[in-house]
Amino acid sequence: MEMKKRPDIRRIEDMKKVLYDKEWAKKANNFELYYMYRGLKIKKDLRFDITVIPSRMLGEEFVKTKGHNHLNNYKELYIIIEGEAIYLMQKTNNGKVEDVYAVKTKKGNAVIIPYGYGHVTINPSKKDLKMANWISKKCKSGYSLFEKKQGACYYYTKSGWVKNKRYKETPPLRFEKPLKSAPSNLDFLITKAGVAEQKTR
Repeated sequence: MEMKKRPDIRRIEDMKKVLYDKEWAKKANNFELYYMYRGLKIKKDLRFDITVIPSRMLGEEFVKTKGHNHLNNYKELYIIIEGEAIYLMQKTNNGKVEDVYAVKTKKGNAVIIPYGYGHVTINPSKKDLKMANWISKKCKSGYSLFEKKQGACYYYTKSGWVKNKRYKETPPLRFEKPLKSAPSNLDFLITKAGVAEQKTR
């Protein structure tokens, strides 16, 4: 797909609060980290975006997105176009992590972000990552928890997974498998939590 829109650009200055390697971050220039092309397509109430995350290290940590929660509780679908990704998902309640898991993906795979889970995308490979996502146009993202806790409850580094000590009583990290391909029916993305639960009763 030809991306004619100008991207939103995430730079080091936007990310310093959530990085593992603070000493590296202090000395790093304010270079561009990744690119978000939003609203490339609109389908019903859904928005189609593409994000490009070039391969690089942020000191000891693999490059990642800033991380956010869906404040009004919608699901989201990601599809890998090129490269590899790890999706780290955490469910919190009053700052306490109730569940955390990671999904390792490759080209063609898809991942659904469940209701109530904040998430971070990591590029763990030497290739650039290009991924697409479908999400409700009504969905609002919040970054405050990730900024306050200086990232997700785990960091992915050269030494492997490292627990973020700013979270208390973090459960062990578990792993789930991705979808082999994206579902053809995207209606499940239109309804937010609560409304969906009422419809199934």
